[in-house]
Amino acid sequence: MMVSGNGNEREPKAGAGTPRLEQQLCFAVYQASHAFNRVYRPVLAALGLTYPQYLVMLVLWADDGLTVKALGEKLMLDSGTLTPLLKRLESAGFIRRERDAADERQVRIHLAAKGEALRVQGRRVQEAIGCALGATAPGAPELREQLGRVRDALLAAARED
Repeated sequence: MMVSGNGNEREPKAGAGTPRLEQQLCFAVYQASHAFNRVYRPVLAALGLTYPQYLVMLVLWADDGLTVKALGEKLMLDSGTLTPLLKRLESAGFIRRERDAADERQVRIHLAAKGEALRVQGRRVQEAIGCALGATAPGAPELREQLGRVRDALLAAARED
């Protein structure tokens, strides 16, 4: 620590090679995530959904009747995180959970009538996000692919540990 003439202690200024917050890729992703959440929150609140619940609904709108395990794999969520989400969606009337007839150890998640009816409004969520991004978000597909590669590289590195 450096001491100034008045006796107050100060940290030394960052030198060359010292990591800076604004240079961190993880912080840029973190900031973008918070910005997305600020836009999504009021749009999804009007539907009665949180962002994680919306992700579950997106998967089910595309592929109804998945097992909890398959749903968790698609969302990269463990059952301890996913189960409370599913219980809240079920109590709100959006989904129903049913034991698989062929294998009672498996639980399948199905859209309830209310969840199916929400599909049309769910499409409007993307429209709202598109407007927030400037209507078309040029380069979005390429950015999504780049982020996917970043995710895959990080997951591979995490498995090596």
